[in-house]
Amino acid sequence: MGLQTTIYIIVGLTFALYIGIAIWSRAGSTKEFYVAGGGVHPVLNGMATAADWMSAASFISMAGLIAFMGYGGSLFLMGWTGGYVLLATLLAPYLRKFGKYTVPDFFKTRYYSNGAVIVAVICLLIASITYIIGQMTGVGVAFSRFLQVDKNTGVIIGMAVVFTYAVFGGMKGITYTQVAQYIVLIIAYVIPAIFISMHLTGNPLPQLGLGSKFAGTDMYLLDKLDQVVTELGFTKYSTSVRISKLNMFVYTLSLMIGTAGLPHVIIRFFTVPKVRDARSSAGWALLFIAILYTTAPAVGAMARLNLHATINKAVLTGGDVFAPENNLRYEDRPDWFKRWEVTGLLKFTDKNGDGRIQYYNDKNKAFQAKAEAAGWKGNELVVNRDIMVLANPEIAKLPNWVIGLVAAGGLAAALSTAAGLLLAISSAISHDLLKNFLMPDLSEKGELMAGRIAMACSIVVAGYLGMNPPDFAAGTVAIAFGLAASSLFPAIMMGIFSKTMNRQGAIAGMIAGIAFTMFYVFGYKGIFFIKGTEYFSAANGYWFLGIEPNAIGAVGALLNFIVAFIVKNMTTPVPEDIAEMVESVRYPKGAGEAAAGH
Repeated sequence: MGLQTTIYIIVGLTFALYIGIAIWSRAGSTKEFYVAGGGVHPVLNGMATAADWMSAASFISMAGLIAFMGYGGSLFLMGWTGGYVLLATLLAPYLRKFGKYTVPDFFKTRYYSNGAVIVAVICLLIASITYIIGQMTGVGVAFSRFLQVDKNTGVIIGMAVVFTYAVFGGMKGITYTQVAQYIVLIIAYVIPAIFISMHLTGNPLPQLGLGSKFAGTDMYLLDKLDQVVTELGFTKYSTSVRISKLNMFVYTLSLMIGTAGLPHVIIRFFTVPKVRDARSSAGWALLFIAILYTTAPAVGAMARLNLHATINKAVLTGGDVFAPENNLRYEDRPDWFKRWEVTGLLKFTDKNGDGRIQYYNDKNKAFQAKAEAAGWKGNELVVNRDIMVLANPEIAKLPNWVIGLVAAGGLAAALSTAAGLLLAISSAISHDLLKNFLMPDLSEKGELMAGRIAMACSIVVAGYLGMNPPDFAAGTVAIAFGLAASSLFPAIMMGIFSKTMNRQGAIAGMIAGIAFTMFYVFGYKGIFFIKGTEYFSAANGYWFLGIEPNAIGAVGALLNFIVAFIVKNMTTPVPEDIAEMVESVRYPKGAGEAAAGH
């Protein structure tokens, strides 16, 4: 059976499974639509949370970023996993005690203000839609390669699949679909990693293989990779930082607190029966997440090594990297290379006309003299970082069924998170805006219909932006995390742990935090990510304290806290009953079922 046929069969079977689950578990009430009926088992909820959490950025893009950033890419591992721990320990149990469907519901109760709800909904929509852009970018990458269509067509297909099972199934359908998607994506991620680790190091555990010796030598794998990349003018893999240590720290912090402020993850803790179950499902989710996150560094390192070895065979044999015979002839490029060229995500330009591929760092001035002496006239290969995980099994020449499994896993990761985000957007519009404000007499049936229409509209907007993303999948997601970090996280934290924080302070803090972050991000990425509307230039090296736009959310969060406390001290104190409620919430016992709070 051919590769393409194998991919069609595996991806088709998984899609049929997702849609079948959605039909079987179709939501018939607002409680099932928003919180899956509130009776999901902690282990299943942990698995669904892991799938909701491990998006296209985790599955498709993160290891690719690590592959090219090296040590600097570890900020994604530390930020996202650390943020989940923060969410599980500091926020989830307390929010669960409030027993509300949505994060804005929490704001309405805690900050006794419709204005706080409206601001929270706006912040939620901005962060969630930005996040979905990253998912749709990942969907486009996966479909463009594995279904042999262009990227934009891939995004449209992904939109149709998500629409089918998210719009009709609601949280109930999404939850059980995500359980299936987690199983698919984790198998798809780990099996190729085991194969490749065995081949390169002889160790079947990728986590241990990363620290093992390179097969047939006395040199450790990371030492070998350091040697390979420095021979081609790149920075040392195991020690390179992302721009600066300050930028890495702020970037990591932004991802951490952004994680804890993301509504689509928080809402998952309302689907379990008790507070104890919320804690338990958080623990299970962390275990399920750790399986992928501890594997990603090995996947990234091994993918980078395999890529260089394919283009220049001297990097593994110790020969002369400049010798013409050691550089891959373009006409002899492997089939996987040709397949990815079709997508436009892998591009070759023969700058010196020798018919061979030179892949090196042509920005390294010290290395440039050697390259010019060898007749090289610039780097000839452009590799989109988002393809590394999906291409890795093909580069390593693994069986067709493994390649098909990876295709299904990448799509499962992107679609599972997109569905969770769409539910958060839908509930914010149908429940928090329409039911609570504009149409208080709206029936349950009408609210369900409004939620589904909101989802459909959100899918269209996200799909369009996914065709024109501001960054790589993980980079776009990092922006979304920054927006959540600067707006929702501080207000949630102060709502739980500060009895004196009032509505005026919370509203002012959220507005200040997200306004600053959006101003900074749009300055470099374009207004609403529309190219050509940038008003800052990264070319002149002007970044505030050297902090890149994707990392600025932590600074926005700090501004949020400062403004909130200043305004709080200048306005009326919080009502006594609210202060007493906050005190009681700190002891997460006795929470009942999630309620709509009509």
